[in-house]
Amino acid sequence: MQRNLLTTIILPFLLINCMGKTTNINEAGPQPYTLTATPSSVAEIPVPAGFKRITYPERSFATWLRKQPLKKDARVYLYNGRLKRNQQAQYAVLDLPVGDKDLQQCADAVMRLRASYLLEQKRYAEIFFTDNSGKKHACPNPVDSTRFERYLERVYSFCGTASLEKQLRRVTDFASIQPGDVLIKGGSPGHCVMVMDMAVNSNGRAIYLLAQSYMPAQNIHLLKNPVNGVLSPWYEVKTDNSFIYTPEWTFTPHQLRRW
Repeated sequence: MQRNLLTTIILPFLLINCMGKTTNINEAGPQPYTLTATPSSVAEIPVPAGFKRITYPERSFATWLRKQPLKKDARVYLYNGRLKRNQQAQYAVLDLPVGDKDLQQCADAVMRLRASYLLEQKRYAEIFFTDNSGKKHACPNPVDSTRFERYLERVYSFCGTASLEKQLRRVTDFASIQPGDVLIKGGSPGHCVMVMDMAVNSNGRAIYLLAQSYMPAQNIHLLKNPVNGVLSPWYEVKTDNSFIYTPEWTFTPHQLRRW
């Protein structure tokens, strides 16, 4: 899940080049907003001036993701209680379990979010993940919190970015991106992030938030936008097939997947 060598070499230069091209999101020349209070949930993260959150059905995955609580402490901790070395990638930290084993990394965090939503909805039959051989790992039913955590640990041991990429459906039109979608590069190394929320302005310009875990296993956190400090932590939906630069990985629009 470590960044590939090519990304490590060229990304700093690309980011510098992109900064001057992407900082203005409208003709008024907006300035970066400053938080006056720590948001307690994804829904409380401010949107840039002129944008408004998109409305989704109450019981949808999108609405559930928006309701996820945030920690007051915006530092990212590893599974062993130590601070992550890089504390510059995150905007906020989700108040969700990380466990005490080096298991809940990138794909695992995405699977936790999806499984937790389905569990809350009592859609038990839909809680399953397939490994690289195609074997289905289904959640036991009935399930309590202890059995659920044990189930997730088993999933984390057998499933990863490669298997999850196969399980998810490819989204051919990046403009149709929605909360719950996953940007994923399967393999070793590989990585994935989840779309957590979206907003739009009167001109139809859409923006989105991204969340990830990484390696070693660590708190799930919302990412800053490393190439657009004005828009950060939001990312702009672009349809020009341009790269999606996140603090610790680079994706392409063709890597967008859906449950």
